[in-house]
Amino acid sequence: MKVLVGVKRVIDYAVKVRIDPSKAGVVLNNVKMSMNPFCEIAVEEAIRLKEKKVAEEVIAVSIGPKQAAETLRTALAMGADRGIHVLTDARIDQEFESLAVAKVFQDIVGKEDPGLVIVGKQSIDSDANQTGQMLAGLMDWPQATFASEITVEGDTLNLEREIDGGIQNLTMPLPAVVTADLRLNEPRYATLPNIMKAKKKKIDTIKIEDLGFDATPRIKVVSVDDPPERAAGIKVDDVDQLVSKLKDEAGVL
Repeated sequence: MKVLVGVKRVIDYAVKVRIDPSKAGVVLNNVKMSMNPFCEIAVEEAIRLKEKKVAEEVIAVSIGPKQAAETLRTALAMGADRGIHVLTDARIDQEFESLAVAKVFQDIVGKEDPGLVIVGKQSIDSDANQTGQMLAGLMDWPQATFASEITVEGDTLNLEREIDGGIQNLTMPLPAVVTADLRLNEPRYATLPNIMKAKKKKIDTIKIEDLGFDATPRIKVVSVDDPPERAAGIKVDDVDQLVSKLKDEAGVL
């Protein structure tokens, strides 16, 4: 079967995010960008399924400007077989919303006919945690979010997912949509030989206008602000002083 995996280009997780002076969003120009960490986990899991002979082909899909092709190349260097780049000039962190992303994937799923779609549970820019669920709804497929372990037996998907009370075990028929959680796996580093091979792998480019649906955002960002600075703490000399402050000043005792 084919496995379709989502790949998003975001500000690198190690970069300190700066707010644009206009407060319309965060600064994206001249900032290091990389693959969304949860997308890396999704790509790794798809590759492992191929290594287990469960999947025959891994197709990485990314939506974004022309620079998103670099992120796709990273997925190809990790082991994906080919890529699909949906080209758009919209800001992916706020102008191209989860429903639009899900509709793009719906179109590609209809053309590629994969047996499994794996996406990160959320991106670290918008933190929406919606795309996988919306895609499953549009496709009328079973879904499993926050997956921490995946096994495939024939046409059946068995997995564990993390919930507040512990680990939940699910079984569902394929095709299905899965969103990857942090503890699903540890992504591999792309080796130099595989980076060179990735340059020869095929990436198909599709313009968002050619997909035939309205991707106009339904939500308007009013303003983006830095979080309030955390107030400095205080030191106490002994337990009695701690109890006194918690009781008299904080009012929590």
